[in-house]
Amino acid sequence: MRSTRVAALLALALAGAAPAQPPQPQAAAATPPPASADFSADRFKAHVAFLADDALEGRDTGSRGYDVAAAYVASQFTALGLTPGGEKGSWYARVPFRSATLSGTPTVSIAGPDGTRSWDNGTDVIVRPSLQEPEQDVTAPVVFAGYGLDAPGQGLDDYKGLDVRGKIVALFSGVPSGLDSEIAAHLGDQKEAMAARRGAVGVLTIPTIRSAKVRPWRTTSAGLARPSLAWIGPDGKANEEAPGLRVGATLNDPAAAALFAGARRSYAAVRAEADRDGARPRGFALKTTLRLQRRSDWTTISSPEVIGILPGSDPALKDEYVILMGHLDHLGMRKNAKPGEDAVYNGALDNGAGIATMIEAARAFTESGERPRRSILFIANTGEEKGLLGASYFAANPTVPIGSIAGAVDLDMPLLLYPFTDVIAFGAEHSTVAEAVRRAAAKMGVALSPDPMPEQNIFVRSDHYEFVRQGVPAILLATGYANGGEAKWGWFFEHAYHKVGDDLTQPIDWASGARYAELNYLIARELADADQRPRWYRGDYFGDLFAPGRPRAPRPAR
Repeated sequence: MRSTRVAALLALALAGAAPAQPPQPQAAAATPPPASADFSADRFKAHVAFLADDALEGRDTGSRGYDVAAAYVASQFTALGLTPGGEKGSWYARVPFRSATLSGTPTVSIAGPDGTRSWDNGTDVIVRPSLQEPEQDVTAPVVFAGYGLDAPGQGLDDYKGLDVRGKIVALFSGVPSGLDSEIAAHLGDQKEAMAARRGAVGVLTIPTIRSAKVRPWRTTSAGLARPSLAWIGPDGKANEEAPGLRVGATLNDPAAAALFAGARRSYAAVRAEADRDGARPRGFALKTTLRLQRRSDWTTISSPEVIGILPGSDPALKDEYVILMGHLDHLGMRKNAKPGEDAVYNGALDNGAGIATMIEAARAFTESGERPRRSILFIANTGEEKGLLGASYFAANPTVPIGSIAGAVDLDMPLLLYPFTDVIAFGAEHSTVAEAVRRAAAKMGVALSPDPMPEQNIFVRSDHYEFVRQGVPAILLATGYANGGEAKWGWFFEHAYHKVGDDLTQPIDWASGARYAELNYLIARELADADQRPRWYRGDYFGDLFAPGRPRAPRPAR
């Protein structure tokens, strides 16, 4: 029955998808302002309703439901007269993935002055499958390295005086307080890579008092059965941030305490120190060794990025690109659902709404009668829920030169449960992309607000971050906290985010969806038609780190 329904839905998606005639290029200086586009709440709803239908089974990466969703997006691009931007003249750039699952039960053993203790996976240790070695039996000494941050330019040098070559490092989760939230989020994301650069062979994550309160052990261990996933490079190897790391595990308090047996300071002592604001416990060698035994089974899957191009009209700028993107994948099906229970992670707002926004912004461009000066890439990303994997693959293997990508706006989970009056541009502090957002929002009477939830580390949790890491000025745009938005965000995170309740039973304000699409059309238009491409601000941390030597803009006064 489900297969029949999928076919029927796809037939509806493809109906009427004959290519529209794209508007003809015109000289930018001679054209009138773009015509006002029709932003329809009903059309926006129709996109989300299709993508969030139970028949698509949660659009999991590599699944049949995701492929149907990708075909739907491609059919919309076809109907709008966009140019295919994928491989070999198609709409798709297929991403090859390695999926790893555990075979049997891994064990972790800690040997020290008081003897040896062992834990099966899922008790007080969590071990994920390996994407680098199918079978492992690794033993190495352990070194405590504080928070594991190796960023002397930021005053963070947790490896100072430590020799971790060939050893396993034990690190506190998170980062110390007092850092800029977005820099902190980036540094926290890079801890394994930092350990690998120092020669470590493994990383053990141990909880602080604060992190254990925010994320209790039962929550940490909930995803134990999920496969590990990474895209496969041209060399046939799985792409990982720190391929030299052979050991990885997360430890609960009893196992973490065992690591410190006989050490000059106990786990309780360093943990209490870390709980103080701004404290940064110094590292030291431990008197224990850790042994990890695990086997992993590998399979290969693929899942496409869906890419459409609207060619630019300006002879001098058409080879530059502005990206408007959102992730098409979601979480698939709930594995432990009982008969009769809702088992589908529909992903209506996360991120059917973002894809609907992108499609409707593309429609506005093609119906405006005026091509943008720069070309626009519309990208529906795969694998975001698996760790930004589709965007990471595209940013590393772009279908256009990476240096030609002028800027990017990511549309991920706009909260459309209320009439929004402000938006948040995560990453706005770093580049002039935010100024385009501010100008576009002002035309609609919408304010641009600062990040109201820095503790969520959202800057590194969505697809734009993979482009930032390639030196591209990029932001994530979300609806803000004003006009009742804060309460709605709180409700959504508690009741619907990454739950089966993110479906069309929510009180979605479809008029706000249409309005959000209009705003993003105006933002993309600002970026595409500007005389100058987006620039990093002078002295910006991310610009200096990822785009050294490129032109800079003075930071505006606050």
